[in-house]
Amino acid sequence: MTVHNQGGPCIELEHSLPSKVAAISPFVDKVMRLIRKCGCADESENDVEIALREALANAIIHGNHEDPAKRVHVRCHCEPSEISIAVKDEGRGFDVDTIADPTAPENQGSIHGRGIYLMKALMDEVRFEDGGVVVRMRKGASQASGNNRQRGSRK
Repeated sequence: MTVHNQGGPCIELEHSLPSKVAAISPFVDKVMRLIRKCGCADESENDVEIALREALANAIIHGNHEDPAKRVHVRCHCEPSEISIAVKDEGRGFDVDTIADPTAPENQGSIHGRGIYLMKALMDEVRFEDGGVVVRMRKGASQASGNNRQRGSRK
């Protein structure tokens, strides 16, 4: 894990994880400790934690299919006013428009789409890029939940 403290309460983090579900919790725990030290997302750190866990699970399970030869790459920028996170897998991507709404009555029994739904509900902005292999999420500090959110899509 590479962490750069920019001489103040700002952190730039880059890390590559193996495509193992077991790698998620130890990594997220470390990231959240750094975010807490930085003073970012005081009121919304749980939202950031859940969204990061969901993005990593999607990348490992759906993107990389838990292939041990593939990795998941994470970039996190944290400053007092905002946290931005990018998660990139080494999979083939997906068509954002084919992901069904998990809250629709016909999809209530489906196990797909809930992670995306949570990410979009918890973060201020969620975007999918590069054919779906990259998810970018942003959360402003001390913003009321649900305000000014831009919606994206993913698994």
